[in-house]
Formats: sequence, structure tokens, C-alpha cells
Amino acid sequence: MKTKSKIMDVKAIERSMRRIALEIVEHNKSMDDVYLVGIRSRGVPMAEKLAKYLKEIEDIDIETGIIDISLYRDDLSKVAENPVHKNTEIDFKVKNAKIILIDDVLYTGRTVRAAIDAILDIGRPKEIQLCVLIDRGHKELPIHADFVGRYVPTSGEEIIKVSFIDTDGEENVKIVTVD
Repeated sequence: MKTKSKIMDVKAIERSMRRIALEIVEHNKSMDDVYLVGIRSRGVPMAEKLAKYLKEIEDIDIETGIIDISLYRDDLSKVAENPVHKNTEIDFKVKNAKIILIDDVLYTGRTVRAAIDAILDIGRPKEIQLCVLIDRGHKELPIHADFVGRYVPTSGEEIIKVSFIDTDGEENVKIVTVD
């Protein structure tokens, strides 16, 4: 892969995440029964960062969870021949909760659809909201994020690569192309 451009550095990611945390507070009025659920893998460090910022802003501890959607994908054969299933980790009651699903990039909407299916298999929440760092367009399903760090129009040949220290050893957002 070849880097076409770097569109966010550590500071830009932090600013976007702090703004999103403020928007979450404003949107939800009360933070009672609000839980952050990161979609593996890069939604997980995002959920942890948002929980930290919500603690700083509102002095509240928001529980986080992890959802693994690998077995819920409708394009499973295209993603990997033998997908690795890493357990979902949700240690709170989903029924009647407000779940904020968190992912790095919203593209076709298929990942979010799979995550919603996985959540509904656990229980029926009161509400599911969606938070993404990047919305790049090209949706194939009618899915819209409630909280977006940045809208980045891209071509179909471009890829948005989000990197976090926890998962990649660096923190930035790049547009890359496959050679």
C-alpha cells in the first residue's frame, strides 16, 4: 500500500474524539444506562479514549464493551478464508440500555449492520447510536452515524487507514492506495 496523504495526526484525532465526547453528552442528556461498545479492532481503542474523555468532561465512568462481528459478516468469504473469532466482551445488561457502537471508518455500512445483529443477539437495547472517526461515503446500506469525527470523500480505489498506538504502534489517519 502506498500513502497518498495523511489526513489526521495524533492532535487532530484527539480534538475530534473530545468533540465527539461533548456531542455524546449533549445528545443523550442523561448518561444513565449509556454504554460504549467498540467494534473490533479499531473501535476498541476509540471506545476507551471516549470513556476517558467522558470521565474528564462529566466526571462519570462509562462502561465499555467489545463486539466481535466476524461471524456476522455477510461478506465473510471475502474478508478471510478462516476468520478468527475473538470473543465479544460485554459485561453489562444490553436490554433497555443506550448502546453507542464505535468504529473507525464508516464505508459501506456492512460492518455496522453486522454489529447491530450481534448486539441484538445479546439483548434488545433501548437505542443504538453510531460513532465513527471517519465517514468516507460509498454506503450500500441506509446507515448514518450519529457522531462523526470527519467526513472524508474518497474514491472507490482509495482506502482510509486508521492507526492507533494500541493496535498499530502509531496514531494517525491516512488515505492509501493499493499498488
